[in-house]
Amino acid sequence: MGNKKENGFTLIEIIIVVVIIGFLAATIGPNLFNRVSQAEKTTSENQLKIIGLSLDNYRLDNKRYPSTEQGLIALIEKPITYPLPKNWNGPYLEKKEIPKDAWGNEYKYVSPGYNNKNSYDLWSLGADGEDGTADDIKNW
Repeated sequence: MGNKKENGFTLIEIIIVVVIIGFLAATIGPNLFNRVSQAEKTTSENQLKIIGLSLDNYRLDNKRYPSTEQGLIALIEKPITYPLPKNWNGPYLEKKEIPKDAWGNEYKYVSPGYNNKNSYDLWSLGADGEDGTADDIKNW
């Protein structure tokens, strides 16, 4: 029986590869998740600004912001509740729908605002989906 050379990896080689992959995952993984988290926050901040500009355009046409009861939908559909807009020239959002934040939550809107007495408060609940926590994204 002749010498037969077997092809394959030794146990040591496999262990070394697993350790290298583990090291890469441990160092790159958290950095990657931080970038995703930052991108979600930036997306929601930008959407908040776009909605804010749309609210300002609504106000220019109608001399007031939509009431809390009318909500952000007033940017898409002419309100039929008091105070009725006199010069509604919408829709005020290009996509004709109210976007959700990066975590799938609806933006919160109050007018007149508690923090912005002469305009409105607009905010996202952030990644945790809870109101009043540190990750909320606000216009005040």
